[in-house]
Amino acid sequence: MPTRAAASPAAFAALDLGTNNCRLLVAAPAGPGGFRVVDSFSRAVRLGEGLESSGLLSDAAMDRAVAALEACAQKLSRRPIRGLDAVATEACRRASNGHIFLARARAATGLPIRIIGAREEAALAMASCAPLLNPTDRRALLFDIGGGSTEIAWVRAGTSEQPAELIGYTTMPLGVVTLAERAGASCFTPEGFEAVAAEVATELVRFDAVHSIGREIAAGGVRMIGTSGTVTTLAGVALSLPRYSRSAVDGQVIGMVEADQALAELFRLGRAGLSAHPCVGPERVDFVLPGCAVFAAIRRVWPTATVTVADRGLREGMLLRLMRATPPRKR
Repeated sequence: MPTRAAASPAAFAALDLGTNNCRLLVAAPAGPGGFRVVDSFSRAVRLGEGLESSGLLSDAAMDRAVAALEACAQKLSRRPIRGLDAVATEACRRASNGHIFLARARAATGLPIRIIGAREEAALAMASCAPLLNPTDRRALLFDIGGGSTEIAWVRAGTSEQPAELIGYTTMPLGVVTLAERAGASCFTPEGFEAVAAEVATELVRFDAVHSIGREIAAGGVRMIGTSGTVTTLAGVALSLPRYSRSAVDGQVIGMVEADQALAELFRLGRAGLSAHPCVGPERVDFVLPGCAVFAAIRRVWPTATVTVADRGLREGMLLRLMRATPPRKR
């Protein structure tokens, strides 16, 4: 999977405009089925700010997002790009003016940005995380706690001849931004935190009833994989990192006891402590505990001994798909 490197002329680009962040990843193929990152961009744009109450993207949020997209377009203009995919997710899916905003963004930047559905989002996350599976894994339960939604993917592990397969998926309009706006400061209290966890658990039980995931977990051979800022933050705390490091976190298998201890530590810190924590910071202080409440619900419904942490997801899956669909250049 990705490693950092100098610029390459044979570059591919993936852009993800989410509910909270605008992220760009530019990479070149490297080795069999891998790539090396040659450029990146990330900015918190808070596109979904106020969406929970109004059903609309606000003018200020759209302005911030367009400015970030223009910065991405400028980056892309500096190098030859063989393939580009640019997508928008839950905020634009839910907003009544999502399509109007994207028309404006395309006109301003020239980027062919499009809205993708929850199934495609889950499949792309699965593609990026499939290398974390072991030959002994029969199934994988992949969760992505995003800004505007949480996606759960139930995956049949692949073999050397057969790639991993998406058996089922579900999406809930319960992400860290929407929960933070709705629950507010209540997530900093035991009662408020429990209320969010119980709400999410109710939704997860319905998905479990369809696929009998709990029974499969009890039978063994099921790997739980988490990809989101919530789970990578928990891993950073569990590993006692002095500052967040992708290379130290991506692919780590964390025991649930350690993950629970990290969650308890984040809850104990409170707002001031979270703001000062090197793996959180002031920009994410309002979102960490809502995300932890979603994680607590996942733990409650599907008790596994470990969680595999993935600092990869939508953009990496987009890049892999682009590279596989593009024939290599002839010498």
